[in-house]
Amino acid sequence: MELNQVTLPVKDMDVSVQFYLLLGFTLIVHTPHYARFSCPEGDATFSLSLDKSNFENHSVIYFEHKALEELCQDLTEKGIVFEQQPTEQRYLWKEAILTDPSGNKIKLYWAGENRLNPPWKVGKNS
Repeated sequence: MELNQVTLPVKDMDVSVQFYLLLGFTLIVHTPHYARFSCPEGDATFSLSLDKSNFENHSVIYFEHKALEELCQDLTEKGIVFEQQPTEQRYLWKEAILTDPSGNKIKLYWAGENRLNPPWKVGKNS
């Protein structure tokens, strides 16, 4: 089984689409109530769904990038505001945190080998 996509709720489709384009994603579907993007690398996609309710999304979407510091510097120069610049975490990932215009939390990160094989990885027979 492979994860196909994640869909985020958004309050303003046009503003949200422009935000994700600024982050570097490629728009592949765009309607007044739905948008879908492909990631700059790999086959992963994610989508946005218009939600006019007063929602709070407590999920976090993660996007991995090897040159994290350079990416964050480039995005900062484009006007993206970060809650946290790239910071080493105790679980061996480096993460930057930002939110989209609808309040969805995003973490840009680099974990390298530790993403799938951290030192505390559970064995196959556990």
